[in-house]
Amino acid sequence: MTAAATAAAALQRGQQWAWAREPLPWALAALLLLATGMPRLEPVFAALFPALARPLYEQDSFLALLGAHAALVGLSSLVAVGIGVLAAWSVTRPAGAAFRPLLETLVAIGQAVPPVAVLALAVPVIGFGDWPALVALTLYGLLPIVRGTLAGIESVPTAVLEAADGLGLSRWQRLWQAELPLALPALLAGVRTSVVINIGTAAIASTVGARTLGSPIIVGLAGFNLAYVLQGALLVGGLAIVADMAFARLGRWLQRWRAPDAPFKA
Repeated sequence: MTAAATAAAALQRGQQWAWAREPLPWALAALLLLATGMPRLEPVFAALFPALARPLYEQDSFLALLGAHAALVGLSSLVAVGIGVLAAWSVTRPAGAAFRPLLETLVAIGQAVPPVAVLALAVPVIGFGDWPALVALTLYGLLPIVRGTLAGIESVPTAVLEAADGLGLSRWQRLWQAELPLALPALLAGVRTSVVINIGTAAIASTVGARTLGSPIIVGLAGFNLAYVLQGALLVGGLAIVADMAFARLGRWLQRWRAPDAPFKA
């Protein structure tokens, strides 16, 4: 085998095992292992909190709570991204520029109002369960998304927009082929902040009957059981770390994929 072939084979093996050097798969595996193996840690919590008669939360499966928590945050984030990106893009157009201060004020109010207050106001109208939590998390997550989208769109060079107009691109073609690809890093940073914040915020949704990792935390606080609080907090923190790593990995991938100097498709 020639030296070139040997080097190529070594490079291929390195690429095959590149995933093993990434922290994200290991962090995700550790989170799932913790969620599934929490019952096996009962002796540990019993030793840490010897005064507790029941040191392990057993009302529900930790893995099921983790999945429900992630689903609630994911759905509310998708809704917030759809609303936030469209609203931010609209106020960067000449026809909507006058509404920009109003939009920024509204999304700032959405995050300034405590989610507990939004839940309390939504429950009499919507009822208990996931729906009031979805409303509260969507409102709470809009501010970083709107700011990130505005910053990203405003960072698009004027020369790029003029080139897109010169090629005869329509308003929507210019958005999809020029503005959004170049605004994506700032937009993604806003979504990343929104999702990570809402992972922690979603824990309070269990106060209105939503199934989240906040259940052991709230039950623990109500019953002065710090073991329950610790168990829920560990999983919430682990999920936030995994989500943050996933967005960081996505950002690196987009940096390699994105080609700002690529020609537009008319």
